[in-house]
Amino acid sequence: MEDLLDYAILPAGPGDAGDLGRVHVKSWRETYPGILPQAALDRMSAPAHARRFRHELMQAKEGQSILAAEGAEGVVGYVAGGILPTTRRGGPARGADAEVFTLYVLRQAQGAGVGRALLRASARVLKAQGASSLMLFVLTRNERARGFYERLGGEAFAEVASHGWGEGLTETAYRWSDIGVLAG
Repeated sequence: MEDLLDYAILPAGPGDAGDLGRVHVKSWRETYPGILPQAALDRMSAPAHARRFRHELMQAKEGQSILAAEGAEGVVGYVAGGILPTTRRGGPARGADAEVFTLYVLRQAQGAGVGRALLRASARVLKAQGASSLMLFVLTRNERARGFYERLGGEAFAEVASHGWGEGLTETAYRWSDIGVLAG
């Protein structure tokens, strides 16, 4: 296993879309068997996800970013996050100023600090854009990811139904009320 020093965390651009699509599909297939329907995992397409990433990266929205972790073997993980809209009263719409929408690291790079480095880098970017708090959602049955976020100081604050995967799946929301805890 490589050491964290063997990886660079960089902003992703449209040219990274193919790698991001590959990482997305492979990490889902590594992470979600027994949690999500196997047929859905089997249908996933790296080229289709690459097209989606390319579109997102070419039509970047203000306050959103995608960062990639790259090592000698190429891209091994990514994180996507953004500033959340506010409510009419001016407060956070979902319990935080910013959200990490996705964070995936290939199994081959797990345990080297890549996930932690991606989450911290995303928190720094979001803090620089004015966020003071951060949240994310994780499938409740993904105990490994939940432990990861809890070790990094995330506090579970809500459980909601997960849509699009059938009945009975829930997501747990985690929050860092002070994004500086992650941003360092």
